[in-house]
Amino acid sequence: MNNWVSLRAIGPAIAALALAGCGSVIPAGNSAGTSGSSASGSEQGGSVYTRTAPRRAASAPQSAVSRPADAACITDLSAAGARFNALPDTYAAPGCNKLGTVQLSALAGDVSQFRISNIGPVQCQVASAFGEWARFGVDRAARQILGSPLARIETMGSYACRNVAGSERRSAHARAEAIDVSGFVLEDGRRISLVDDWDGGTAAEREFLRVVHGSACKRFGTVLGPEYNRAHADHFHLEGTGSSFCR
Repeated sequence: MNNWVSLRAIGPAIAALALAGCGSVIPAGNSAGTSGSSASGSEQGGSVYTRTAPRRAASAPQSAVSRPADAACITDLSAAGARFNALPDTYAAPGCNKLGTVQLSALAGDVSQFRISNIGPVQCQVASAFGEWARFGVDRAARQILGSPLARIETMGSYACRNVAGSERRSAHARAEAIDVSGFVLEDGRRISLVDDWDGGTAAEREFLRVVHGSACKRFGTVLGPEYNRAHADHFHLEGTGSSFCR
């Protein structure tokens, strides 16, 4: 199985480092208000050239592979069978950023891979916890309780530059540290959704959703579901890592 980490995420940084080693050369006559001769320039073929100050490498975009902790996470995520691209660091607004994030396309179960729909950038440690939950908490529960392997996890997104509803505090989504999961599709074609099946599904479907909810509580820092409030009636909010708050 090949696991890919996109080189495009580190390409801009490499280019900036190359520029830092040598200043760019521009024709002096092309600069506004500059005459065709310069005491400090050197003549080449009748044109006068001046050397600009070197660019600073610190201004180049970074990515998860730039930091040891994130690089180790990416290595572990790849070894676990996930398919993803590492993304460059970006800052959108105060309190909104994507630092050390990846773009997931597939996760590994015990014997097969399954897809994730509608997911955006996710901080690598959260993506790693998500992969473990999907394999050990969701896929195995689907096989044991519903009799079919998992084919796809449906989400309502991950990164979003917004506040917690009704507050002035930034949501974990604003840092790509949360994923909202709305449903699961099995290989036999069945779709189990929180909005329809948490209370209205068969006994096996209701058991499955409660088992995967309990499994999430062992891996994420905050887990919110239908029993927390009406705003979470249609999804699991999976945030951070380590067990702390589960409803």
